[in-house]
Amino acid sequence: MRLTTALRVGAAIALAAALATPALADSIKEKQDKAKDQIPTCSHRIGSVAIYEPQNRWWEPLGLESPEALIKVLVMRSGCFTLVDRGKGFDVAQRERDLASGGQLRGGSNIGKGQVKAADYVLVPDIVSKNSDAGGSAIGGILGGLIGGGVGAIVSNININSSTADVILTVTDVRSSEQVAMEEGHGSKTDVGFGVGGGGIWGGGGGAMGISNYQHTKIGQVVTLAYIDAYTKLVTDLHGAPDSASGANEVQAINVVKPGNLYKAPGGKGGIVRKVTPGMMLYPSGNRDGVWWEVKDEMGNQGWVSSMICELAK
Repeated sequence: MRLTTALRVGAAIALAAALATPALADSIKEKQDKAKDQIPTCSHRIGSVAIYEPQNRWWEPLGLESPEALIKVLVMRSGCFTLVDRGKGFDVAQRERDLASGGQLRGGSNIGKGQVKAADYVLVPDIVSKNSDAGGSAIGGILGGLIGGGVGAIVSNININSSTADVILTVTDVRSSEQVAMEEGHGSKTDVGFGVGGGGIWGGGGGAMGISNYQHTKIGQVVTLAYIDAYTKLVTDLHGAPDSASGANEVQAINVVKPGNLYKAPGGKGGIVRKVTPGMMLYPSGNRDGVWWEVKDEMGNQGWVSSMICELAK
């Protein structure tokens, strides 16, 4: 009888080892390490980017934090963008600016208008599908039934799950509002239930980064893998982006603040095209000659106007 029990225990352990082989566990770790190593890096920055949450808040039903922090980690580690904060950090910075404008800060603090860096692009992380437990099979109960006795408890914590996620990263040009890139990423993992703990893809410190649930849950790790996939494709797409997103866009419109004239040539030469009056909006071509700007009005009339009678439209 004791021999039979011993054989059952031995069979259970052997079967558990066969189902949860080191090769399977190693393949998960290898996949995570490979994904981390494949986060793209850039020799120069494409531009500045702000991360914004999608309105549907898809992460809450999955028990995850906002993906904003996760995407910020990818951006910072890649060095492909200058990250500008439009979240909580910006709110705190704005309070400092309010103190400065109210005269509350010490002299020489050098906080004022005209210092905030503009975002060239807005990046929005979304998700199109997720399956946190597709095709899962709790094999502990099966083994317990097959082997009998209390031996099933030995393997009751083993649970094989296949998790998948498909995500989307969208990049919008702030100046033109054009969607300049949209990439989909896929993540999947055949996992052993108790292999989810530890540092995950990022190692320790994930809680401080606000991405702990992306490390310590199966679906969180899978979503992370999907975003790495999408981000890698996105950076490849944007490698052909202009060196200066600001310079590549249309020049900012100007408002007329003093009455004057639109001339055929700079310096007030060549005759008058038309009069300009306060409140009119003009559209610079980008050509300048000293204080003179080449512009068009809303009717398509083209000429030169003195910047001394205009201001940038905001």
